[in-house]
Amino acid sequence: MTGSTEANARILVGECYCRAVRYEVADAFRYALNCHCPDCRRTTGSAFKPFAGIEREKLRVVAGADDLLIYGGETNHNAHCRHCGSLLYSLVRDGVFVHVTMGTLVDAPTIRPTAHIFAGSKAPWHEITDGLPQYQGHVTKT
Repeated sequence: MTGSTEANARILVGECYCRAVRYEVADAFRYALNCHCPDCRRTTGSAFKPFAGIEREKLRVVAGADDLLIYGGETNHNAHCRHCGSLLYSLVRDGVFVHVTMGTLVDAPTIRPTAHIFAGSKAPWHEITDGLPQYQGHVTKT
């Protein structure tokens, strides 16, 4: 949960590198994590993907919807800008949630990542030093 209530959550703006695609999302994220899986590393070109999860209907593409390049299906996919390749968000959990790549947010969200997932497959050249919990796969429920 973020510091905002859903009814009065402020709206955050996000965009791709070339600014062809812009989106708006409520600052009402449910969770935020750093994913170290090989797929997230490849799609971002970095050691891990910081993302924040929110219900699908709380994200709206406001410019450049025709410029989205979708990898995957109708209920699970990655949405990239077809011009610059930026990964903007992933549609997950059977199309119910989106994972917004935090690096594409122009505005600072209230939430911060709380754990590292798939740390068991992290890049061998990267060391996690922040003290957040590390999970070998998905976050385990307690």
